[in-house]
Amino acid sequence: MATAEISVIALGRSDPSASEYVAEIQRRLAAQDRVRYELHAMGTSLEGETADILALVAELHAVPFELGLPRAYTVLKLDERRDKAQTLGDKVESVRRLL
Repeated sequence: MATAEISVIALGRSDPSASEYVAEIQRRLAAQDRVRYELHAMGTSLEGETADILALVAELHAVPFELGLPRAYTVLKLDERRDKAQTLGDKVESVRRLL
């Protein structure tokens, strides 16, 4: 099981707002069932098998190009544990227990 965070930045748009592109990425995430996801203010958290996450990231990175933009910049943070299963919720709860 792996967890990740992705931000796809669509470059070359005339409007400074990115909401249109973020919304399309969220629609693509909703249309798939391989990876669990959570939208937050600065990106999207992903949870699933590493291969599924990486395949999905490739699809999401292409969204700005499909919408006619000349450049996409994608930031991916990937955390994979092989010693135990760990979800996004597990990670947050681990810190909360210490607070």
